[in-house]
Amino acid sequence: MNDLAPLPNRGCQDTPVLKERGQREVFCGLTGIIWLHRKMQDAFFLVVGSRTCAHLLQSAAGVMIFAEPRFGTAILEEKDLAGMADANEELDREVDRLLSRRPDIRQLFLVGSCPSEVIKLDLERAAQRLTGIHGPRVRVLNYSGSGIETTFTQGEDACLSAMVPSLPDTDAQNLVLVGSLPDVVEDQAISLLERLGISDVQVLPGRDAAHDPAVGPNTRYALLQPFLGDTAQALERRGATRIDAPFPFGDEGTTAWLAAIAALYGVSRETFEAVTAGPRARARKAIAVQAEKLRGKSIFFFPDSQLEVPLARFLTRECGMEAVEIGTPFLHKGLAAADLALIPEGPTISEGQDVDLQLDRCIAARPDITVCGLGLANPLEARGLTTKWAIELVFTPVHFYEQAGDLAGLFSRPLDRKRVLRLHPNASAQEAPA
Repeated sequence: MNDLAPLPNRGCQDTPVLKERGQREVFCGLTGIIWLHRKMQDAFFLVVGSRTCAHLLQSAAGVMIFAEPRFGTAILEEKDLAGMADANEELDREVDRLLSRRPDIRQLFLVGSCPSEVIKLDLERAAQRLTGIHGPRVRVLNYSGSGIETTFTQGEDACLSAMVPSLPDTDAQNLVLVGSLPDVVEDQAISLLERLGISDVQVLPGRDAAHDPAVGPNTRYALLQPFLGDTAQALERRGATRIDAPFPFGDEGTTAWLAAIAALYGVSRETFEAVTAGPRARARKAIAVQAEKLRGKSIFFFPDSQLEVPLARFLTRECGMEAVEIGTPFLHKGLAAADLALIPEGPTISEGQDVDLQLDRCIAARPDITVCGLGLANPLEARGLTTKWAIELVFTPVHFYEQAGDLAGLFSRPLDRKRVLRLHPNASAQEAPA
């Protein structure tokens, strides 16, 4: 692939934001449990909610009924909702049963839902009470996974921000990477930093409670995900300082993210080039294969995961695409500034959603690829638009150099599928690329 285009002058950093407040099409924050329970090996996520919450988690996780996942639902029955039973007593009983059956649990998260919030069940007080009963062996925390005002990736933000106040104190200088990644991708990031000579690296969340990071006034932290605004604020209340950088998607984003950390630690340019040259070359080569299919194509983002801004930066800068609209559920300009500055001027930047109005804009624009949630994909496909499921971008490893080609491939495959179906109109969707 050719060298990246010159940096734009502030790019989309000063673009007026179209703010919409209407009907939304998003999953709720409970969905974050699906990747968090896999990451945190000694944690259990107990949703206090309805049968609908239980069905959502069961179907989203694809877990068979006889499996032993690290999540479950304490179901609120009609008598709880009507105030005919003491929900706190029933919750205590269920927690006692759970912890007696699962002695491996060291962190228990009480996760609020729409039903528990509607009946004003105070899970914060319940977590304090249960910590007094089961601590220090088990740490009980709570956060809200309700979808009333949030989108699904904010479940992770709420979870991590709930953990921050209980993290150990330290006065030592340390680096904390913030955000949940698959273990193999996390290992790649730590390996790159260690080769740069940066060794005191911790991750939030740790793979178990014993490996959670310490935080203090000399802590520097780098975000791995753009949807962790509340977690960032919680860390800064503890005295930590954020390292400002684009998010590590693709060659450019990963290099800029590493360079910001390297500059803070005084890593020489020669060392930085020696460590990153090989991975960068592999990333560029892998991206180039997919970029041939993407260059010159237009893309429209419906708001879903808050990944939209850094993904638009990657696709426009490294794959030669044109962004028509970059919709995101919430735009944290402080966290997104570095990526916004790199996106060429032109696209509409929208925050929130009025789905009918946004559908009208999308249909009028006729983009080559539309990134949207599951509920909008089929209707848009029926109108002849090519879609990409936004949720797949969260569940697929896409960070850092070694995943850069896979990230670009997630966007080229819908175009491959459309081409195959046009050439073979009688072929089933299962026979075409995903």
